[in-house]
Formats: sequence, structure tokens, C-alpha cells
Amino acid sequence: MLIKNAHHALLTEQSVTPESVYRDRRRLLKGLGFGAAALALPAHAGVLDLLSPKAPENHGKPLNASKATLPADLQLTPEGKVISYNNYYEFGTDKSDPAANAHTLKLEPWTLAIEGEVEKPQTIDVWQLIHSAALEERIYRFRCVEAWSMVIPWIGIGLGTLLNAAMPTSRAKYVAFESLYDPEQMPDAGASGIALPYVEGLRIDEAMHPLALLAVGLYGKTLPAQNGAPIRLVLPWKYGFKSIKSIVRIRLLETMPPTTWNLLAPQEYGFFANVNPAVDHPRWSQASERFIGEGGVFDAKRQATLPFNGYADQVANLYQGMDLRQWY
Repeated sequence: MLIKNAHHALLTEQSVTPESVYRDRRRLLKGLGFGAAALALPAHAGVLDLLSPKAPENHGKPLNASKATLPADLQLTPEGKVISYNNYYEFGTDKSDPAANAHTLKLEPWTLAIEGEVEKPQTIDVWQLIHSAALEERIYRFRCVEAWSMVIPWIGIGLGTLLNAAMPTSRAKYVAFESLYDPEQMPDAGASGIALPYVEGLRIDEAMHPLALLAVGLYGKTLPAQNGAPIRLVLPWKYGFKSIKSIVRIRLLETMPPTTWNLLAPQEYGFFANVNPAVDHPRWSQASERFIGEGGVFDAKRQATLPFNGYADQVANLYQGMDLRQWY
């Protein structure tokens, strides 16, 4: 680590979230006047776009990481679905757009700055980190706010490990994250309807939690661009929009940072965004989810959503005394 100080699978209509739910965030953007023309879809777009005869391949580099054991109660989502069904608005707002368009993202070189309320600001060469760090595989549930879910074998390093190396000061109460935004690499990003660069944030205790992962790979290989290469955040107890992709900057702050979806629609996307089946999204239920797995037209699996996405025994203590509505 260099530190400078200062199987092909097809998605079927029954395997994914109903199109009416998935389109709701697009309708929100259009209703707010963001990229309306770009968000007008032809009749065949959306779910049917996912029924292509061949899912993309992950041509990533093999990673050396400790292996995780798949819990008996979980089923992995096929890799082809994980890398072809994505939200990454910088490369398009349809689920199939990122896999088709993110090849324009230049992954090397890549640096990650850690700055703000730290005693040792650092600029990390991400590829040296990937090659030198003790990487581990972690199999996590992944729950999107749109009421679909996956189970993914991520590879990465604990977020707290990198933050501790920068030595946070006593004033560090929050952690802010920023994605890459480069119009040359993301020529259609301006039509996405969201303010860019994409930004997210956590309380410092959330960021330091052992479950918080900086992922650099999945399924034994480096991340595909559409999944947030070369380094992204994974927070399995929170809705997926908190797991920011393609990170270039982390800042430790005294005050709560702005976050992209909360800025756009604060009544719908809270800062904490912990998975809570008891609190519905204003436009759909969160009580259950469509699990994207092996299932096809006749055996798609809808399952109950678990508090904190099944990780309550590990993270619920972080939110004692909070109004449960703030989970959203």
C-alpha cells in the first residue's frame, strides 16, 4: 500500500422489482424538473431491457482474499445478475444502462483521499491497496430502497481500518464520501437528474462498525465499473443508495454532511436510511422485497424484509433511543 501524507444469467420479469416501483424514482426526478427529456422512456424500456440473450461478463482481475462461508439461510445471487442490474445514474437511469455504458470509466490510476478532522491526511493509491492489503470476502445481503434484494460475495477491507490509519481527531463526528464525477468519462451524467458528484455520509460510529466495508471486488475478482470500481462502500444494514460507488474522497467532519438523495427528496430519503420493514417509503411498501436469485418466471421469490436487513443483532445498539422514523 502506497500512502502519501498531506455464470451468465437472464433476468426475468418475475425476478425483479415490479416496473411500476422501479420507475418511481425516475418519476420523482422528472416531476422535480430534472432531465425530463432524458427520462422519457420508450414503451419497451425498463424490465424488458433486462431480457437480453447474454448478460455481461466480469473481466476483472482475480483477487487474493480470505474466503467466507455462505450462511445456510442465504442463496447467492448469480454473478451475471449482480453485474447487469445496477443503479449508477452517472451511466444511465435504466437498470441495464450502467453495464452498457460504464466501460468509459478509467479505473487506473485511482487515488482515494482521506482528509478533514484527521491527524494524518492521506492519499491512497487504490491499486496498491488492492494488491497489498489483507483482503477478505464477506457475503452480505444487499437491500435496495426500491424493494429488491440480492446476496453478494464482496471482497474488501474494513472502512474502519483505513479511517484509523488516518487517526481521526476528537472533533470527527461524521464521515463524508464523494464519488468521482468526470463529464468526459460520464458523458450522459448531466441527464441523470441528480446533483453530482454523488455524496453520502455516516456518523463516525457507523463508519467504524465492523460491518462497514470498502469493497474492491466481488465473486473473487475486482469490481466491474458498473458496480462501483475500483472502490466502493458496502453497508449491509442500510438501503443500497448509502453504499456509494467509485469513491475518490473521504472527509471526517464535525457536522452532518449533505447526502445526494436526501438533498433531492428529504421527505423520502433520510440520512440514516436503515432498512426498516415497519416504515414504508412514501410511495411503496418496504415490508417485503423481491429477491433476485436463481428464480425465473414460475419460481421468483418474494420474502419478508428484516429489520436492519437481518443485521439487527450487530447494529441495533447504534440507534438506541432514536425515533424509528429516522431509520429512513
